[in-house]
Amino acid sequence: MRFEKPVPLQQIAQLINAELIGNATASATGINEIHKVEKGDLAFVDHPKYYDTCISSAASFIIINKKTSFPEGKALLIVEDPFEAYLKIVDHFRPFKPSMKLISDSAGIGKDTVIMPGAYIGNRVSIGKNCIIQPNVTILDHVIIGDNVVIQSGTVIGSDAFYYNKKTNRDVHYKKMASCGRVVIENAVEIGAGCTIDRGVTGDTLIGAGTKIDNLVHIGHDTIIGKNCLLAAQVGIAGAVTIEDNVILWGQVGVNKTLTIGEGAVIYAQSGVKDSIPGNKVYFGSPVEDAREKMKELVWIKRIPELWKRVMKNQGA
Repeated sequence: MRFEKPVPLQQIAQLINAELIGNATASATGINEIHKVEKGDLAFVDHPKYYDTCISSAASFIIINKKTSFPEGKALLIVEDPFEAYLKIVDHFRPFKPSMKLISDSAGIGKDTVIMPGAYIGNRVSIGKNCIIQPNVTILDHVIIGDNVVIQSGTVIGSDAFYYNKKTNRDVHYKKMASCGRVVIENAVEIGAGCTIDRGVTGDTLIGAGTKIDNLVHIGHDTIIGKNCLLAAQVGIAGAVTIEDNVILWGQVGVNKTLTIGEGAVIYAQSGVKDSIPGNKVYFGSPVEDAREKMKELVWIKRIPELWKRVMKNQGA
C-alpha cells in the first residue's frame, strides 16, 4: 500500500507505540509484505525464522519484536506484537469507510461507460472509457479499471484477501490480516458472471490487457495475470500466483499459491497445478504433466485388466 504522501517514521512510531532506532529522521512511503516491498517501505516480521529475510529485503523500515543488527540507513520499530502494529497502521491510513450510495461520490467513471441498475461502485474506484458494468456487479474500494472493459452480472471485484495469521495461545485461532491492496484491471478485459477477484493484501492483484475470463472464476489476492490469457469456467487460482502472457486455463483448473505458469502454457480441464511450470507446453492431470505423456499413461492404465488376465493365464490360474 502506498501512503498518499511520505509519513515521518517518528509519527508511525508514535502511532504504534514503538521504540525507533536507526534512521529516525526518515519517512516511509508505504507498507508492504516481504515479497512486495520496495525502497521506502515498511515491512513487519514477528518470527526469528524470517528476521534476516526481512531485514535484508528492499524494505527500508522494519517493524519487529526484538532488537537486532540491521544495515546502515534502515530503521527498526520495535514493538511487542508486529502483526497488531501492522493492523493499526492499515486501519489508520486506509480505514474502512462505508459508502451507502450505489456509486460513491469519490468514484471516477469514464466517458461512454455504462453502469447498469443494481451495480455498486465503491470509494475511490476508477473506471475508464467505453466500459460496460452489468447489473448487480460489486466493485469495492480502490479498484482501478481501464478502458473497454466488460464485467458481467454478479461479479465481485476487490473482495478481501483470504489471508489469516495463525495465533496459538491456549487455543489455535486465526486472525484476519487486513487487506489494503487493490485490484487493477487493464484495457479490453472481459470478466464473466459470478466471478470473484480478491484485492492484494498490501499490493495489487492485476489482470492484464486483453485477458478474457469465463463465469464462476476465482482469482486470489496478489495474483498477476498477464496479457491475452483465457480462463474458462470454474478455474480457481490461489494467492500470489504469476500467470504470464497468453496462458490458457480450461475449465475447473486449480492453481496452488505462490507459483508461476510460464508464457503460452495451455492446461486442460480439471487439472491441478501444484508447482511452477514452464511455458509453451500443453499440460494435463493432477498434478499436471506433459499432456501427451499423461494421455499415454491413461491408455496403459486402461490396459491393466487385460494385462492382468494374460499374466494369470500364463500362470495357469
